[in-house]
Amino acid sequence: MSVPRLAVSVDLVVLTVREQRLCALRWRRDRPPYEGAWSLPGGFIQLDEDLPVAASRLMAERAGLADVRIHLEQLATYGYPDRDPRQRVVSVAYLGLAPDLPASSRAQVLWTAVDDLLQEEAAFDHRRILCDGMERARAKLEYTSLAAAFCPPEFTVAELRRVYEIVWGTSLDPRNFHRKVTGADRFLIPTDRTTTRDGGRPARLYRRGDAEQLRPPMLRPRPTERPN
Repeated sequence: MSVPRLAVSVDLVVLTVREQRLCALRWRRDRPPYEGAWSLPGGFIQLDEDLPVAASRLMAERAGLADVRIHLEQLATYGYPDRDPRQRVVSVAYLGLAPDLPASSRAQVLWTAVDDLLQEEAAFDHRRILCDGMERARAKLEYTSLAAAFCPPEFTVAELRRVYEIVWGTSLDPRNFHRKVTGADRFLIPTDRTTTRDGGRPARLYRRGDAEQLRPPMLRPRPTERPN
């Protein structure tokens, strides 16, 4: 029995908040197939690489984000037969999150607001992969401390709330939000420092605690619910 031959690629959904909008890193294709369309940065895995090693290498080589501290986790695997018109390709997608990531060192790679990106033509199944990555990020903000990955090492509760609002796409009540996040077990650790960068009175700075799961969770408002 012959063994089928196929290629394995790694595609990167890299999200950050820039200018108060949720943005993704996109690659503008300059050759067929899908010339002129956007795609996610990525590439093929090398024969001597493990998947996490390939993801880190491509973050530097294709995304142009070398030596950048970033939360990186495996998202999903995509392997239906016709996803690439050139050959059979199985893609392992990774989700990367970090605060205020810099511009890429690659000219073809730009930060684009996801709302704008979803209006443009996408290569392969990368629109689906991007949407899956966005939903993973939104869901994980409910039950984990991942929202702090979008924040600098020290941040205010108002800055954290804006992350939730931008990623979830909804407004939240400031007082209720403050009560919930400061009451979540080991989510936020207060520092002895304050800042006025939010405007108005000095606000206390916090840093991320060691909690991985939020107890109680921060459930996002449903369409029929009032923001909380």
